[in-house]
Amino acid sequence: MPKITPCLWFNGNADEAVNHYCAIFKNSKVLSITHYLEGMPLPVGTLLVAMLELDGQEIMILNGGADFRFSEALSLYIDCKTQDEVDWFWDQLSDGGEKSQCGWLKDKFGVSWQVVPSMLDKLLYDPDPVKAQRVTQAMLQMQKIDIAALQRAYDGE
Repeated sequence: MPKITPCLWFNGNADEAVNHYCAIFKNSKVLSITHYLEGMPLPVGTLLVAMLELDGQEIMILNGGADFRFSEALSLYIDCKTQDEVDWFWDQLSDGGEKSQCGWLKDKFGVSWQVVPSMLDKLLYDPDPVKAQRVTQAMLQMQKIDIAALQRAYDGE
């Protein structure tokens, strides 16, 4: 099967993004880095491309310039096992960025993320439509997902 690697386009601050993401994702590493050379659009020695591994997911960071911007049309989804994980990633990634609804946020670079507990699908897609509807309504009131509040909604409390 082909391997698919997301490529994130930055405007002169790719080195900051590399450091930021590697600090947030504990199981991360820089796989490779290349720099701009003489005759290229940015100054010699400026980071051109970095390949990262963030918790097993390869991501390419490209210092491409001001031609393109991030949008919510593409987001990176973080599957969190616990509320502590939800809280950690939410707090770290939203710092300097924008918090949105239902676990979505933009980080300080404008990259969109979804910080979502693993158990959400089980509750949202429960065969009992009344339970699923209560969970949906509770989630629509949230920015950061609160597992205990979703469970209370599911249980009808």
